[in-house]
Amino acid sequence: MGKKKCFDDQWIIITGAAGMIGSCLIRQLNDLGYAKNLILVDDFKKSIKWKNLYGKKYSEFMSRHELMQWLKGKESEVEAIIHMGANSSTTGTDGCEYYQLNYRYTIGLAQYAIENNIRFIYASSAATYGSGLEGFEDDIEQLDVLKPLNIYGQTKHMFDLWVHRNNLTDSVVGLKYFNVYGPNEYHKGSMASMVYHMYNQICLTGKVRLFKSNTDQYKDGEQQRDFIYVKDVAKITSEFLFNDVMGIFNVGNGVARSWNCLAKAVFSAVEKPVNIEYIPMPANMLKTYQNYTCADMQRITSKFTLPKTSLEEGVLDYVNNYLIEEERW
Repeated sequence: MGKKKCFDDQWIIITGAAGMIGSCLIRQLNDLGYAKNLILVDDFKKSIKWKNLYGKKYSEFMSRHELMQWLKGKESEVEAIIHMGANSSTTGTDGCEYYQLNYRYTIGLAQYAIENNIRFIYASSAATYGSGLEGFEDDIEQLDVLKPLNIYGQTKHMFDLWVHRNNLTDSVVGLKYFNVYGPNEYHKGSMASMVYHMYNQICLTGKVRLFKSNTDQYKDGEQQRDFIYVKDVAKITSEFLFNDVMGIFNVGNGVARSWNCLAKAVFSAVEKPVNIEYIPMPANMLKTYQNYTCADMQRITSKFTLPKTSLEEGVLDYVNNYLIEEERW
């Protein structure tokens, strides 16, 4: 990266700052003593995500539409760009919007950063792995075989490929987040984590509804995911501000747990008896549903020690310290 800049008087820009991961990252950086040099970038639109900025300390907030103009002439003043902003819905259909925001806009920021010796950290996604038939190893040489199942995953994958094909894996950091859950996701609606939805289902009906299996390989509710607590995600992401590690890495727990296990953890957190109902999977999901995800974490764990909150610990903290009173972190 060349000579390291000085955080004390250099800007750290965080896009998607009012989102779940972005706002938790701000909290993490605030706790580490960083505030006056944080520039937050996001668009509120009709969302309530602006509430995620409650209590956060920063220097300036701006729309993503203003950012590129604001950056002009400030090349020597910017230490890092942490690009969390994206259209992250996995059910959207406006391909042009995904393309412009998740791909073209990201390229513009990356080019600015690389040309000006600025640390560039961006959010990729486990959605790039598609069905998972090709595995979940973050080997850059395996990118070409991946087949995402939706336009969100595809546009994230397109940028990973752009990085690879332009030989920039030694110039940026890409983080493939797996199933992130935790505080600051109230604005996400249907895209919020299943912990959030399970908690609300239990409060309303006393039970959790899970999809029946679409394959003989898994019993009902035994489909598995790699769940990671957002506080761990924030800590891991911030770690890349303080090292010179480059590349594209998985960010998960490295352990697959079933939906049944997740439901039992939520029931335990609210001190209610386990009551799970299995419902048919919608027809439009039968052929594209991911029955299993599990991050291969060998590459990132070889670089530094990761925080590792267990599923039960994370769910208990999320439910009791945030969901019950709708608090933010």
